[in-house]
Amino acid sequence: MEKIHRFLSKESTSGIILSLPFIIGFLMFLIVPMLMSFYYSLCDYDILSPPNFVGFKNYITMFTNDDTFWRSMKATLYFALVSVPMRLVFALLVALILYRTTKMTKFYRAAYYLPSIIGGSVAVSILWKRMFAVDGVINHLLGMIGIETSFAWLGNKSTAIWTLIILAVWQFGSSMLIFLSALKQIPSTLYEAASVDGANGMKRFFSITLPMITPTIFFNLVMQMIGGFLAFTQSLIITDGKPMDSTLFYAVYMYRQSFAFNKAGYASAMAWIMLLIIGVVTFLLFKTKKYWVFEEG
Repeated sequence: MEKIHRFLSKESTSGIILSLPFIIGFLMFLIVPMLMSFYYSLCDYDILSPPNFVGFKNYITMFTNDDTFWRSMKATLYFALVSVPMRLVFALLVALILYRTTKMTKFYRAAYYLPSIIGGSVAVSILWKRMFAVDGVINHLLGMIGIETSFAWLGNKSTAIWTLIILAVWQFGSSMLIFLSALKQIPSTLYEAASVDGANGMKRFFSITLPMITPTIFFNLVMQMIGGFLAFTQSLIITDGKPMDSTLFYAVYMYRQSFAFNKAGYASAMAWIMLLIIGVVTFLLFKTKKYWVFEEG
């Protein structure tokens, strides 16, 4: 027994030592900053001066005396609720097209995945801004097909947000690869049995393919929805929240409060509200999971 106890003690010590880098990093770069952020959210803090505790004043001001906060919330919700479903539908369609293996399949998969890597970069955002400018490529292409226009896509409240949505949908590559992996896990015997029963392609898709990949759809939906709420670069670089705050995403407004207006305490309060919103949305998605996600066994 003593030898066993000594062995287990040695194993436990080794496990703790090997886990220390993660534990230290987790505490230093996640837990401690979160606790500091919550404290600052209860303070009047401008980064340069010591924090002055004011209780829930920042939260009260946010909900009762900040119209820009509500406009940024509206723009972010609209962006996330429209762009995420469109991105998932597009990703699934492309995954179905690339499901069949050909000599060029690997190239196409890499090409379609590329926008997910570079799509969130500053360079692509600048390029996108130039494409939708009055003298940009989009208006030039419309002119080539006989539609002469000098429409200001980024200066109109109705179209500015859609330029950002289209950019987000274009970055469908990561979801596409996950869908592709899920499609390959579906047993071919199910399709063979359905074919014997006379089911056509559409019937097989809705009766076999779609139910079998609902766990993957759910995973992509949760992850992409979180990403949609945290969208930042596109709004900051392409539109800077204009026109009239119609594209002012929540993360951009939080950034302004912290670094442009020197209200780090207020920005911290905004960060905690966003964390709460994401938590509630994720909770609601998990509550609906039992109604439409097929989980074998």
